[in-house]
Amino acid sequence: MIAGVKTKTLITHADERGWLYEILRNDDEMFKQFGQVYISAVYPGVVKAWHCHARQTDSFTIVSGMAKLVLADLREDSSTKGEVNEFIIGDENRMLIQIPTMVHHGIKGIGTQPALALNCPDQPFDKDNQDEIRLPHNTPEIQYDWEIRHG
Repeated sequence: MIAGVKTKTLITHADERGWLYEILRNDDEMFKQFGQVYISAVYPGVVKAWHCHARQTDSFTIVSGMAKLVLADLREDSSTKGEVNEFIIGDENRMLIQIPTMVHHGIKGIGTQPALALNCPDQPFDKDNQDEIRLPHNTPEIQYDWEIRHG
C-alpha cells in the first residue's frame, strides 16, 4: 500500500425498509477535517486521470455503479515511491479510500452504468487558488495501462 493511503470497508445496514451505509464520520480514525462534499459521474470506459493535490486530502468512494480507482506515488521523499495501487470499488465492493497529498490518482468507469463518485476532501475548492497538479492519462511518468485485462 502506498504510504499514507488508508482504506475503510463500508458496511451496509439493511432491513425491510431499505438500507443505509455510513461513509465517513468525525469520530473515524481517518477523519481529518471537513472541506466540502461532492458527487461526480464517470461514464463507462472513461478514464479521468491523473491529478494530485498539494494541500488537499481526498476521502473517496463510489456510491453507485463500479469504478477502478488507481493511485500512483511519485513523491520523491516517499518510502513507496513508484508504487501503484488499484482498487475496484462500488456497488459490489464498498470502500472508502483516503488519498494523501501529492499522490496522483485517476478513475475509470467500469460496468454498464455511470459510476457516481463521492469525495469528502478536507479542503474546499478554491477557484482562485486551485490545488491540482495534472498529468495526462497516458503519461510515461506513471507506468499504468488503463485497458481491461482479458484472460
